[in-house]
Amino acid sequence: MRMIVVPRLGGPEVLTLIDAPMPVAAADQIVVKLDYALVSFADVYQREGVYRASKTLTEAEAPLKIGGGGAGTVVAVGNNVTQFRPGDRVMYGEQLGSYAEYIAVPAWRATKVPDGIDLKDVAGLPSQGATAHYLAHDTGKLAPGMTCLIHAAAGGVGHVLVQLAKQCGATVLATVGSAEKAAFVKTLGADRAILYRDEDFVAAVKSWGDGKGVDVAYDAVGLATLDKTIQCVRPRGLVVLYGNTSGLVESISPMALGNAGSLFFTRPRLANHMRDAAEAGKRMDDLLGAIQGGRLRLALAKTLKLEQAAEAHRLIESRATIGRVLLSMA
Repeated sequence: MRMIVVPRLGGPEVLTLIDAPMPVAAADQIVVKLDYALVSFADVYQREGVYRASKTLTEAEAPLKIGGGGAGTVVAVGNNVTQFRPGDRVMYGEQLGSYAEYIAVPAWRATKVPDGIDLKDVAGLPSQGATAHYLAHDTGKLAPGMTCLIHAAAGGVGHVLVQLAKQCGATVLATVGSAEKAAFVKTLGADRAILYRDEDFVAAVKSWGDGKGVDVAYDAVGLATLDKTIQCVRPRGLVVLYGNTSGLVESISPMALGNAGSLFFTRPRLANHMRDAAEAGKRMDDLLGAIQGGRLRLALAKTLKLEQAAEAHRLIESRATIGRVLLSMA
């Protein structure tokens, strides 16, 4: 089968198409024939070795698998798997090796896709959708009367988070990089779209409401924005750093949080919020219910072929996209 791998750390050009052996389902796994794989910044971090402290790959490690989520059709099930059978349409997340025609996935990580929902629409749901879900409901605990700031609000996670935050009853201030993105997030319910290239987002936030800042700030950008994001949060509010598209934040001063108003700070990860079948299932049920009820809109920026993985990475790194980017195995 065809698979994209990372033989060495580096730019998009290192992504290499190889002929890999077909996966076999272990006792608790299913094998999925992929229709679509999600392309996300988590994949960029994997390709660049962001979380490896710049350590090069050893001979035993290379090549790295890449891609953490997708959607397709079950073609084989392990001996202990009872909830799926060949022919079921499924989506999954948190499983490396998704830039491929087939993948073996622990059955508990997969969710059946209801009839009437296109696989293209949900290929990123257990990754980007689930991230937005825990950020809104668990990390931020958003509720009526609360205000939040969402950076990169037109992105794969951001545009879902805007909608979930509004459903929680929160006021949403959203930063975006273009007028087109501003118009888009307004259609999702954002109360204020801030074009960060044209205006100081701290001043824009502080000019809203009572001028004390937001209750929760969601920052997926990292190095370029975090210091200013902290300035946007009201005393005893929450700063959530959940990504680092502009660079890794190596440290944060406790005194900076104290001086800004005794702020709370967290750096959550998806894996810690999809710990088992029950938790993953609850999030997927909520998100699928929102889609079926017409309360959740999922934007797709572009679909490229598997062999165009490098182009897909360049596209999301350009930060010009609205919504998700997918790779198609067709």
